[in-house]
Amino acid sequence: MRWMADHWFLLTLLAAYSALMIHHAIIGRRRTRGTVDYYVGGRALGGGALGLSFFATYSSTNSFVGFSGQAYTYGVPWLLLAPSAVLFCLLAWLWIAPRLRRFTERLDSITLPDFIGFRFESRTARGGAALIVLFASFLYMTAVFKGIGNLLETFLDIHYLLAIALVFVVVVAYTAVGGFISVVRTDVIQGVVMIAAAVLLFGGTVRAAGGFDAFGTVQQLPGRETLFTWEAAMPFPVLIGIIVAGTMKFLVEPRQLSRFYALRDDRAVTRGMWTSTSAFLVVYALLVPIGIFAHHLIPGGIDDTDLVVPTLLANGEIFVPAVGAFLLVAMIAAAMSSLDSVLLVMASTCQRDVVELVRPALSGDKALLATRLYVVVFAFVTALIAIDPPGQIVTLTAFSGSLYAACFFPSIVFGLHWTRGNGLAAVASMAIGLLTLLLWPLFPVGDVVHEVFPALAFSTVAFGVVAAMSEPVTSGTVRALFVETE
Repeated sequence: MRWMADHWFLLTLLAAYSALMIHHAIIGRRRTRGTVDYYVGGRALGGGALGLSFFATYSSTNSFVGFSGQAYTYGVPWLLLAPSAVLFCLLAWLWIAPRLRRFTERLDSITLPDFIGFRFESRTARGGAALIVLFASFLYMTAVFKGIGNLLETFLDIHYLLAIALVFVVVVAYTAVGGFISVVRTDVIQGVVMIAAAVLLFGGTVRAAGGFDAFGTVQQLPGRETLFTWEAAMPFPVLIGIIVAGTMKFLVEPRQLSRFYALRDDRAVTRGMWTSTSAFLVVYALLVPIGIFAHHLIPGGIDDTDLVVPTLLANGEIFVPAVGAFLLVAMIAAAMSSLDSVLLVMASTCQRDVVELVRPALSGDKALLATRLYVVVFAFVTALIAIDPPGQIVTLTAFSGSLYAACFFPSIVFGLHWTRGNGLAAVASMAIGLLTLLLWPLFPVGDVVHEVFPALAFSTVAFGVVAAMSEPVTSGTVRALFVETE
């Protein structure tokens, strides 16, 4: 009873939030009549909603917990994350969204692997892309589970395992039931909540630290002067690699690109671009510096930067209980908005691009049932991994982003903008990118240059060379698409 009395307000907010998610799941289920509805919302959604969803899907606890706290050790160079996020968001909407919307509709593509397979007429490329999606998604979801588990453990005084179990139940309940339509509807609410939370979190932290002047005075604190150098925690090229790997995924990550599949027309592309870019500009400019100000507020320091923000929120002198409770719910919303999208991508990829490659396609209703089952299975496996995660939030996020960039960038960008290329070029680029990413740390320069740069470069060269030396695909549909988009 004492525990209930101490946490009644937060529990009330969490219950209301969970009820709202279930409500949207029911609406999503009613509007889902087939796999196209379940996977990409029937390709009929508006730009404003999808723009907020594009922002909310990316901005999970990785942002509010991982990215916000990382400046505590990475220092001032970490602030470059905000302009990098804005830049790659713009590039995604300008460079990828318009063509991907048209190509996927004409090719009858509803997942990223099947786009690669259909565009380059290759079952091998499609299957390889599917396996990469599944592996990278497990890494990313583990990071999100870890972040939300740390928050609930700190705020509700519950065991980390129970926190993970609660996340599993809620996210599975509305993702498996409602599909893409439910995910986007909840993302809109979650996006608005996250914008408000970023303002409150930044304002409360800066005020408690003593105002904006506290940023500069951190440099005078004992042992903190290195935070204001270009190599505060590591060689600068390595840090830039982490930032690029974490934000370049806007161009290549399946859960982000799935929003482009669902756009109803070109006007929706423009509206979505301005909505999502504005949200990233405001929120990341506020979140990224928080770790610097935290040096005034966490006496004795902290070893795990994933605990910086939870420690600030738990301090009643910084945030009154009501504000702290709202911020926690906002961060849970951030986590859910990423988990649901990744789960949906994993489940749809498994069903459409793994299972259906080796056995006859199921009927519509059976395919939907199988996809919902995969949502539950993948969430459960990730929850188990998150019990003892293999790394910190930023580390896991950056590596998953590096995988997508190294393996998919050439196939997506060249596939949309260059008439040449085939399955062999796509497979070669994925294989070279993956091998470089894994082996680069073994080389003497591995500690100086982040692996995403050589992996991206070599995979791009591999695609270009193989494509130039071999025949392009012969599909009349693909050739017609290039004519129409010129």
